[in-house]
Amino acid sequence: MEAALAAAEARSGQLEFEAWVAEKADALLRFAYVLTGDTNLAEDAVQDALTTACARWGRVSRADDPEAYVKRMVVNAHISWWRRFRRREAPVDDPVRTANAVPDGTAARAESAAVWALCATLPDKQRAAVVLRFYEELSYAEIAQLLHCAEATARSHVHRALAALKTTLVADESTKGAEDA
Repeated sequence: MEAALAAAEARSGQLEFEAWVAEKADALLRFAYVLTGDTNLAEDAVQDALTTACARWGRVSRADDPEAYVKRMVVNAHISWWRRFRRREAPVDDPVRTANAVPDGTAARAESAAVWALCATLPDKQRAAVVLRFYEELSYAEIAQLLHCAEATARSHVHRALAALKTTLVADESTKGAEDA
């Protein structure tokens, strides 16, 4: 009798997990893409997180916010990946900026691609901190918790990332101005 009850609970938990994943999968993939900057890495991070979440669904579902719990698992999966491979620099093409606005939205997509190309030049922890701060709108304390560092370190990651992006943009603008002259 107890075995039948346990089996029924397991099936119920599995169905609950599957329904939750069906509802949250797209949002998790978007979050992971913004975090990683790469579709394949995002899919891998989400898959790793969901595999772990499925095995621990009883504990995850009892958390105050299961989605935040799984997002942290996504962040941890990505951190584990780049710790293993120690990817420091990845060459990227220079972002292309167009002066003419195109009404079909290609200018907005080009600008978005340029921003992602710039973000891809940042070290992983800085990029993760910027994504968590400005895309997920998390506090520095929450960022520090997700990145397993001190709050001051999380602030430093964001500050250094913004400074690096600003330096890159200023250098690009001065180079563009010199070419136009």
